[in-house]
Amino acid sequence: MAYHFDQLKVLVVDDNQHMRMLMGTILRAFGIKTVYVASNQDEAWNVLTLNPCDIIFADWVLDSGSGLELTQKVRTAPNSPNAFVPIIMLTGHTSVERVHMARDAGVNEFLAKPVSSRLILTRLVAVIEHPRPFVRTKNYFGPCRRRRKDDAYHGPERRLGEGAGSENTNTKANAA
Repeated sequence: MAYHFDQLKVLVVDDNQHMRMLMGTILRAFGIKTVYVASNQDEAWNVLTLNPCDIIFADWVLDSGSGLELTQKVRTAPNSPNAFVPIIMLTGHTSVERVHMARDAGVNEFLAKPVSSRLILTRLVAVIEHPRPFVRTKNYFGPCRRRRKDDAYHGPERRLGEGAGSENTNTKANAA
């Protein structure tokens, strides 16, 4: 399937200038015309408040703050410009604990460094073709953390209880 990414607006947040340039070059090669860059959490927040973005690629480690803190702020701040924006976490730290921390902060996808154009495209397509419903509970707001239905599970469905809910979001990209 061919994609037309030219209408997407993407924010790349990484403290490494070379990584920002690499990501921008790859995303532009995919046809994305609008790529914003930021080197830290504060710059990223400023970009987001001034420019609506459709997808965020955020590095875990930043000069000031972290991609994890940025994700939590985007998801939960009362003045968040778009709490539903898909966030793809970039990191060289790929332990299971880190993956779970990113998931629990509200990250949609996880991308290990070093990156390749193929892997970037895979994650980009994943957030477009397979958007997950958003869940709001007392302690969490973000994409549903369940990747698959477990037919072997026969316990109570806790997500249907009081205070739990689901909201949907769409990412705009035109499939041709």
